[in-house]
Amino acid sequence: MGRDDDFERFFQDVEPRLRRAFVGSHGPDRAGDAAGEALSWAWEHWEELMTMTNPVGYLYRVGQSRTRQRRAPSLPLPSAVGLPDIEPGLVPALLALTPSQRSAVWLVHACGWRYGEVAEALGISASAVGSHLQRGLSHLRTAIGDVEDV
Repeated sequence: MGRDDDFERFFQDVEPRLRRAFVGSHGPDRAGDAAGEALSWAWEHWEELMTMTNPVGYLYRVGQSRTRQRRAPSLPLPSAVGLPDIEPGLVPALLALTPSQRSAVWLVHACGWRYGEVAEALGISASAVGSHLQRGLSHLRTAIGDVEDV
């Protein structure tokens, strides 16, 4: 097994996760670009990346910095990406959150990342992730109200 095989396995595992994570911060149209930029960096710095405790979180930061947005993201309609029916007010409510709150909510609840992974990816402490998440969820509850399980 060589570097190419190791990277190929890493790529197959990480690319879908990164792309999904970037949908929340970059929108569906630019998520692939951000994931591509991050994975390009990964190839160029493979040995360095493999020494990191959270390489996916680091690559998330790389993709963010290499594809900085100048306008607010637009999230896709759930039906457009094959998601189950969700509360219609969720997407506008997510877009109304601050970028830090939206990233924390998206990465923890939509992508299943742990607080430590989100903290490393966003360059903040795990307790700050918890604060952003708590505030974001509070705003979502206020914006949407009580929603019954569908």
